Amino acid sequence: MDIMEDYAWVIEYLPVGHASQIKKEPIVQLLGDRFFTLLEATVKPGSTVVLGKKVCVGKEGRTEIEHIKGRIDYDKLTTAAREFMPSILRKVIEEREEDFVRFLNNARPISIRVHTLDLLPGIGKKNMEALLREREKAKFESFGDLKKRVPTLADPIGIFVHRILSELEGNEKQYLFVKPPFREIRRRF
Repeated sequence: MDIMEDYAWVIEYLPVGHASQIKKEPIVQLLGDRFFTLLEATVKPGSTVVLGKKVCVGKEGRTEIEHIKGRIDYDKLTTAAREFMPSILRKVIEEREEDFVRFLNNARPISIRVHTLDLLPGIGKKNMEALLREREKAKFESFGDLKKRVPTLADPIGIFVHRILSELEGNEKQYLFVKPPFREIRRRF
């Protein structure tokens, strides 16, 4: 079953499409709001597309997007889209703060030696111990609450941005936030 995005953020707008395309049509590159799926889509004629805008990509209610061409890998993004990605990720994480705070509140050990929090860049052993200690006292309510109670954790949003980017780039073995890329499975006959 394929996981679908209902909304996505415009991270690139190509008014005449890719230079290599035979059919010249407006194309957008998008970052899914829920599963951070990278998509490419065509734009409805007469629509105004703005970088950084959240648009509907679900089956119903599309106003700017004509057709989802498909999912794309990180390396298919334009340089501009890659450069714009961190600021959009910050926006998404801020908008979905409750989800990410819940993740911190509910993160558990993966094995005897590895905790889910170990997979977040910049946490480190001391911050993780402080985070777990504070979390035992009371669940975190917000990023502000987290920063107040674990002051050495300077930029929790940045930690999530870094991890999500690393997952999108394909640098991680375990996916915490991004829908894993589709890899063709070949059978031996």
